Amino acid sequence: MVQVRAVLFILGLILAAFAAMMAIPLLFDLDHGHRDWAAFAKAGAITAFAGGLLIAGCWSGRRMRFTQREGFLLTAVAWFAASFFGGLPFVFSDLRLSLTDSFFETASGLTTTGSTVIENLGQRSKGILLWRAMLQGIGGMGIVVMAVALLPFLRVGGMQLFRSESSEKSDKPLPRAGQIAAATMLAYFALLLICSATYWAVGMSLFDAVTHAMPTVSTGGFANYDESFAWFKSPALEITATVFMTLSGLPLLIYVRMALGHWPDVRRDSQVFWFLAVIAAATLAIATWLALAKDTPVGDALRLAAFNVVSVVTTTGFASADYNQWGGFPGIVLIMLMYIGGCTGSTSGAIKVMRFEILGRLGAEAVRKLVHPRGVFRMRYQGKPIGDDVIASVTIFCFVYFISFAALTAAVAATGLDFVTSLTGAAQAIGNIGPGLGEIIGPAGNFKPLPDTAKWLLALGMILGRLEFMAVLVLFTRRFWRG
Repeated sequence: MVQVRAVLFILGLILAAFAAMMAIPLLFDLDHGHRDWAAFAKAGAITAFAGGLLIAGCWSGRRMRFTQREGFLLTAVAWFAASFFGGLPFVFSDLRLSLTDSFFETASGLTTTGSTVIENLGQRSKGILLWRAMLQGIGGMGIVVMAVALLPFLRVGGMQLFRSESSEKSDKPLPRAGQIAAATMLAYFALLLICSATYWAVGMSLFDAVTHAMPTVSTGGFANYDESFAWFKSPALEITATVFMTLSGLPLLIYVRMALGHWPDVRRDSQVFWFLAVIAAATLAIATWLALAKDTPVGDALRLAAFNVVSVVTTTGFASADYNQWGGFPGIVLIMLMYIGGCTGSTSGAIKVMRFEILGRLGAEAVRKLVHPRGVFRMRYQGKPIGDDVIASVTIFCFVYFISFAALTAAVAATGLDFVTSLTGAAQAIGNIGPGLGEIIGPAGNFKPLPDTAKWLLALGMILGRLEFMAVLVLFTRRFWRG
């Protein structure tokens, strides 16, 4: 049986930690003389009270059993609870967001989606802007822990390959899963620190540098201005962001291997090759279109194309231009990129390159069997045989992904929204991308005008997509609860 008491106890600790983190923007607004400090005080008190109740009510004085089963339940419950309590500052602040909008904004932040309902961002308090960035930084950390510790054991869409890469005795970078998770977190923070310093050196203020580095490294996409990166009007900053978004779309474990001198592992990582190849091909295609169809100077075309291609494929969601105005061809390319995502083991969303690579190998094997019906073929990934369980999990994941996408598109369309908004809104939510296409939710738009029902549907899609479906769907099976 699932030990619900243990789950609620850990949830209480998480909420207590959340309340403590609210003190950071509280002190920031207090120091700047903005009255939104009171919003963080109220939200922190409520969150601390709820966490304290769970801790006191579920503490037994004995060591609690906490297995993978409890881990899956905690992951799902924690994401919803954090989205609720993390949104309280938005409710109590000068923003006066509704419960729907606050949940949507917080879910978007924690899942590193980047969709927003807040308008006139440049006029908001520093504390609010800092809290939005912190939500994405916290979400990025949660994704790293989940990817290393939980999803591989649930066999979510081939994630057991990531586990085997992390634990294979012949080339494992560290001996224990806990050490691997800690080292991966260290790589995450190191990348965050370097990104912040670089943004500052290239021209951002220290505040903007830190609050844009967190969404960059977590591939979240929250910005401090409605125009996103276009507000800065700085090619140097756009190039810097492109580099760090690309680095954040790579497996964080790669940096651990590099630090330990395992360079051969990095060079033979095929998903990294295909990830970079997709970026290069899409950038070249869109840049060529901009140069020929829009008479954009070649240098500007390459910079604009690279920034927005990397932003979409890594599911970051920053924008340096309104690509709705680029025409039909770039729009189609960007929609295709919405489904690809970054590498497994990164904070990127969507389907991810590894799964497409395995599907491609599966298709190639099917063709070889047509040519050689009696032939015996063994699919390989990173030089190792791919088990039937991996092939099955990847296939099931992609099936569930597109079924969920279709269902979410239909549900959002039923709220009265147009086809493009419904289609790309569902795609960006399931893939944790951020902006969609169209006048309402495009890179120059905002999710505020959407009906409340659509916002709840999209917020649910964000969480479902971030937890990679199976981590939620397993909760609805009898075997999970019976043990």
